[in-house]
Amino acid sequence: MGRRTMSSETTPVKGRSFTLCLLIAVYALNFLDRQILSILKEPIAAELHLNDAQLGWMGGLAFGLLYSVLAIPVAWLADRYSRVWIMTTALAIWSGFTAVCGLAGSFPQLFLARMGVGIGEAGGTPPAYSLISDLYPPKQRARALSLYSLAIPLGSAAGILFGGLMAATVNWRWAFLVIGGLGVLLAPVLRLLVKDPVRGRFDKPQTGQLNLMGVVRLAAGKPTFWLISFGTACASLVGYGFLYWFPTFLARSLHMDIVSRSELFAGAFLISGIAGIFGGGWLGDRLGPGHKFAYPLIPAIAFIISAPLYALCVMAKTPQMAFLFVLIPQALGLTWIGPLLAATQHLAPANSRSQMSALFLLITNLIGLCVGPYFFGKLSDLLKPHYGADSMKWAFVIGLGFYIVAAVLMALASRTIKKDWVD
Repeated sequence: MGRRTMSSETTPVKGRSFTLCLLIAVYALNFLDRQILSILKEPIAAELHLNDAQLGWMGGLAFGLLYSVLAIPVAWLADRYSRVWIMTTALAIWSGFTAVCGLAGSFPQLFLARMGVGIGEAGGTPPAYSLISDLYPPKQRARALSLYSLAIPLGSAAGILFGGLMAATVNWRWAFLVIGGLGVLLAPVLRLLVKDPVRGRFDKPQTGQLNLMGVVRLAAGKPTFWLISFGTACASLVGYGFLYWFPTFLARSLHMDIVSRSELFAGAFLISGIAGIFGGGWLGDRLGPGHKFAYPLIPAIAFIISAPLYALCVMAKTPQMAFLFVLIPQALGLTWIGPLLAATQHLAPANSRSQMSALFLLITNLIGLCVGPYFFGKLSDLLKPHYGADSMKWAFVIGLGFYIVAAVLMALASRTIKKDWVD
């Protein structure tokens, strides 16, 4: 992997739509590998004899800890070396470990395999954010990053649906083996067809390059960064927890079989995810350039509205009601992605964006991804003696309070973002 200078990098202006589409495909596979576990929890738990807390550790800490921490050194590399090479290597690693998940025979083995998936996926996101920011000018970035983030509902829905169908027709192990093999095959395609654009080509020239401690010191002086990061972390705690445990709620409270709940949740998340992510990006590009306070204020309003609507969803008495009631809050819960990712790209110079993004993701994922699935699983175990099969329902209701905290932090960020903005 040779070091690239700005003069040696190519600028794929004509092929940027194709590049974005391929990046979306890779990111979709990222979430497919990540979320397939949510629908396979029940057959895995039955075979390996796991409780909700252990399932929460496996969906959260096992994946999220190394994923969050390793994103920092990977981002340092991405600000200096080929982003495409880094993403190619990462894709091969996380896909290989996904396949290994299908061979696990115990909780420790599966836990370690999920850690390997997290190691690989640490190299997927920060380089892609930086690369997309060099493909599109500032006034188009929120939409471009939102289009890229459509991979979240596409990949998650595909993983949930495929995992459910595979578990019902063969077994849960083959779901991991097939998806992991697909990613290994896609890795060389990414390397051959995607080129690095010139860094900062749409931004003001920057002198020098910040090292990691320089980026940390820069972030330390920007209240907006911390408000957005911890606000997103609180919202992600709910989002990741809900995404991981909603199929379990459908199984226990609404008594749905694995195929029925995979079809319901995949369809609901696909519709709401696309609407919420694209809508948030459109609003960010529409309102943000002239009113920078809109970038954090859009998700603040969305979180406030989402909380009571999610509570209404988990109180549903039939699968049809649950499907209808989950669409709006799920969409609103994802509107933050485009506006806040675009805003984060403007809290650091162009040549340090990957590291700033990784620092943002470190905070967000250590709280949201690592804690979210475990929090709801542990809370469900604690509530089970009193609420029985409905313990997960009431765990959701209690956890929705984090959306209110997230909304308050975003509202505060809307008052500081103009001062902290970097053009």
